Amino acid sequence: MLSKSAFPLLLLNMFLAMLGTGLVIPILPDLLKEFGAGGQAAGYLVSCFGLTQFLFSPIAGNLSDKYGRKPMIVAGLILFALSNLLAAFAGDLSLLFVSRLIGGIGSAALVPSIMAYVADITTDDQRSKAMSWLGASMSSGFIIGPGIGGLLAEFGIKGPFYASACIGLLAMGCSLKMLPESLSKEIRLKRQQSIERRESVFRELALSVKSRYFILLLIVFASTFGLTHFEAIFPLFVVQGYGFTTRDIAILITVCSLIGTFNQVVLTNRITQRFGEKRVISAMLLLSAVSLVFLLLSGNFYYVMFVTMLFFTFNNILRPTINTMLSKEAGEEQGFVAGMNNAYMSLGNIFGPALAGILFDIHIDLPYLFGAFVLLVSSFVSGRRIGRKGRNISMNRDPSA
Repeated sequence: MLSKSAFPLLLLNMFLAMLGTGLVIPILPDLLKEFGAGGQAAGYLVSCFGLTQFLFSPIAGNLSDKYGRKPMIVAGLILFALSNLLAAFAGDLSLLFVSRLIGGIGSAALVPSIMAYVADITTDDQRSKAMSWLGASMSSGFIIGPGIGGLLAEFGIKGPFYASACIGLLAMGCSLKMLPESLSKEIRLKRQQSIERRESVFRELALSVKSRYFILLLIVFASTFGLTHFEAIFPLFVVQGYGFTTRDIAILITVCSLIGTFNQVVLTNRITQRFGEKRVISAMLLLSAVSLVFLLLSGNFYYVMFVTMLFFTFNNILRPTINTMLSKEAGEEQGFVAGMNNAYMSLGNIFGPALAGILFDIHIDLPYLFGAFVLLVSSFVSGRRIGRKGRNISMNRDPSA
């Protein structure tokens, strides 16, 4: 009963948050040009978001286990709206960086809490399909977001930021009024009253190396690292390398996201049931690496659209498949493991864009070549190591805490 009422709203929240994020993608080249910045600044803007996301993700995961998923989801949406509002008022890069730091905290509160909520209200058999739909809702934000962002940019470069802030507040209001809490009051009280020595995020990362789900977390980092090599400098790459316009970028991202999401919904559950999650993860990493290299071979608009669509499809299938495996391994530590998942994703968001920006300023092809190399190595590691029985380390945490 709870799943029927809550799950659609969770999908809507994730969709609206990603819609707000997607709105600003087409304007990045013009925005950086206005501030006199280049590829390195673009990389650092994404990296600083990942930095606060990394630092706060485990904390948010623990808080969601103790005080409930709903408060963290609402807080995350408020911070998301605030970050976009600050970006709209930014007159220089410094305030834009502050807005990204706040946005990272909001993501740390929002994403693991929604993932843990889904794990709370689904069985193991239902989870693969639920995570696929959750991934589709994230991708759908990028379908509509860039297209709308490109249109809003015609009325002013800051228009997409104002729209993002309004969307965040709308999602927050819906959650506050209509989203039920997935954890019972008794469970929350028990966890709040438990005596627990909280580890620092760095200590928890060190402990995660010995956990049964470390290889999956490592793949989360590597896949995010490769993805951000694509995302962080893609607008700059197609503008400087192929002469695309803001409208071209909006159309490109919108169409490719639409097809990629459709392919995800249709294919993810079918291929994981047929081939198993391990094979699917390894194959999607390999195909993502190949598509990054192919992106460098031609600047024809339709060719770039086709290759980008393939890249989006492979990544859209990869992410929910990894999340499903992680949730199955997590047991009663759903909130904590979701937080660690977000932390490793944040590490990819820190190092991937920063390095991509540096490499871009050296040569515009280098980010995609290096990103492809990381994904290729990850495919090999996942094929060899996923599924091996690791040590059952519970991160020195009481499962009831």
